[in-house]
Order: sequence, then structure tokens, then C-alpha cells
Amino acid sequence: MSSQEAFRIEYDTFGELKVPSDKYYGAQTVRSTMNFKIGGVSERMPVQVIRAFGILKRAAAEVNQDYGLDPKIAKAIVQAANEVAEGKLNDHFPLVVWQTGSGTQTNMNVNEVISNRAIEIMGGTLGSKKPVHPNDHVNKSQEFSGYVQQIKYGVARIESTMPRVYQLAAGGTAVGTGLNTRIGFAEKVAAKVAELTGLPFVTAPNKFEALAAHDALVELSGAMNTVACSLMKIANDIRFLGSGPRSGLGELILPENEPGSSIMPGKVNPTQCEAVTMVAAQVMGNHVAVTVGGSNGHFELNVFKPMMIKNVLNSARLLGDVCVSFTDNCVVGIQANTDRINKLMNESLMLVTALNPHIGYDKAAKIAKTAHKEGTTLKEAAIKLGFLTSDQFDQWVKPKDMLGPQ
Repeated sequence: MSSQEAFRIEYDTFGELKVPSDKYYGAQTVRSTMNFKIGGVSERMPVQVIRAFGILKRAAAEVNQDYGLDPKIAKAIVQAANEVAEGKLNDHFPLVVWQTGSGTQTNMNVNEVISNRAIEIMGGTLGSKKPVHPNDHVNKSQEFSGYVQQIKYGVARIESTMPRVYQLAAGGTAVGTGLNTRIGFAEKVAAKVAELTGLPFVTAPNKFEALAAHDALVELSGAMNTVACSLMKIANDIRFLGSGPRSGLGELILPENEPGSSIMPGKVNPTQCEAVTMVAAQVMGNHVAVTVGGSNGHFELNVFKPMMIKNVLNSARLLGDVCVSFTDNCVVGIQANTDRINKLMNESLMLVTALNPHIGYDKAAKIAKTAHKEGTTLKEAAIKLGFLTSDQFDQWVKPKDMLGPQ
């Protein structure tokens, strides 16, 4: 097969994309694989979820037929959905769990697979969306400096744990006594590992502690858990500040990476923010497991080692991947919506706080309440109440002077 034949061209609302000719998925699935390279094959959406989607899509098709869906189209969708439910098309679902938080892209992955398979059943051309459309038929009826400091602190916390993580228990044998090893063995092994890896590994000063407890891993996991908490807060703030465009805060303009809804045309979701918050939740869960594991060092040996290291490594991988994805696909493209910011700022009733030193809290509060009740500006309310002049208001209420101590 030539390189030209290896792909077909499909379109979503953002433009055209190359789709592998031997796959039933379409453009939106491809776009998601481009935007969410997080965790690799092991982090793909569980096949149980995909198969459940097959059952749901079959049920929807049968009900939609009762409401007027073309029986021929319904029959083809049912057959394709059955194949999904039976696990026959698992190779056509490449998306990872870490995507839009609503799972919209996996829903569209299922829609595209069932649509194209149904098109094939009916003798059509893959990617044509005719006579079976993935949405119309298959889915029918269904504050930045503070953020920088948070991340800096998070990285510093992780780095501060590493000296204890680099301590090796090798040479402690079964319970930490070093029985049957040669004098100097532990130190030389640690030095050799350090030489081979380029990392500052050392022998643990107390092998009993190193074997019976894994507090260093709990500490490292805790530091990553703190980073996850920071990322959850940051991603949610950015998501809310970017809400809109017609309603919501709308103070930030977020990059538009892919279509956001299989139901509402033109909708765009803060998908990178959603992926960050899901990863953060997973890391928090991993830390709970690591904490339980660390507490189960009975006498001279901890017996939760495999689970602990699995979760620590998983947290490190997910945090690293999602931070790169979030940076490349969202943070670097964020723009301030200055017109919206200025509008909200100038209409904010809280600007009245600047008047407290000049006219007192009670009068300032009355100005705010009057402006709110009558739907006027603070300035208009202040002048109407006779508390100050227009020039005084302009002199005392300056948002740029309210950014810090004066």
C-alpha cells in the first residue's frame, strides 16, 4: 500500500486530518491522539467502557428507529454496535483516559467507529459520513504569578525528597543485618550504581530502616500529591476564567484544540484543563495507596513494595506528561481578554472599597447597595447620595492603585 493509500482525508470543524485507511475512527479521534499524548498504551480507555458504549449505541439506535430513524441505517448501526460490544473492534479505540473530562472524545471515537463500520456494511465509502453520520445518526438524541510560585514550590518539594530516595538498601540482606555479605559490599554497590546511572545513589546509613520502612517513597509521593493539588487549583481557575464566550467570566481566551461536543455544534471545551484535573485526581488516589503501603512495614520488612513503586512511577509519568501537554496545548496560547477584563473591573461593586478611608465603611456600603439595587454605576450612586463629587470619585477610585499596599 502506498503512503497515499495508507491514509484517507477526513474533516472536523477545525479542518482536515489524515486518518489511517485501515481504521474505522475519524478526524476527531485523530485530533485527540495528537493533543493528549499522556501515559501511552497502558492508559487507554478501558475496553470495558468501550464495550459498554457499544451496548448503549445499539439501544439508542433501536429506540431512534421507533422515532423515525431509517430502518436500514438503524440496522447497520446495530450490527456495528454489536461488534463494538463484543470486543471485535478494540483496535480502533486508541484514546487514553486523560482527555476531556466529560469523555466526549471517546464518545466521538465510538460514534466514528460505528458510523464508518455501518457505512462499510451499507456499501459506502469510509469517512464520507454518508449514509451514516456519527453525530446525526449514531449519536442521535444523546492570577498567574501565584501559579508560578505554586509550581516552583512543588518542584522544590520533590527535589528535597530525593536525597532520601537515593539511599539504597542493597547489602542489608533479609532484615538489615547484612548477614553473609562482605564488608564494604553495600558502599561499593551504591557507588557502582551511581556511576552507571549518573545519579547520586548512596548506601542507606541504616539498613533496618531502609528495609522495614519506605518513608522516602511516601514522602516523594506526598510531594507529588502536593503538586497535583496545585495543578488541580490552577487548571480549574484557568477553566473558569476562560468560561464563555457569551456567558461566564471570559477573562481569558483559551486555545481551541478540537471540537468540544458531539451534540452542540461549534462548542469548544477547556479539554487540557480537564485532563490536568483528572490526572491530579489519579495522583491523589495513588498517594492514598502509597500511604497505606508505607504504613504496612511489619517488623523488619515492608511487604507492599510492588504496589508502592507502581503508584509512585505512575504519578511521576502522569504529572510529567500532563504538564507538557497542558503547557504546549493550552498555557502558551492563553490570551487575556482585555476588553472583558476592563468591563468587569469597571463595573465591579467591590471598587467601593477604595472609598473606605475617605468616607467610611457605612457610606461606602450604602453606595454599593444603591448602585446594585438601582442598576447604576458606583460613581452615579455616590453622586446621587451626595457623598462625594465626580472629581473626588475619579481621584480616589483607581483600580491600578488597588493592586497592593500604598
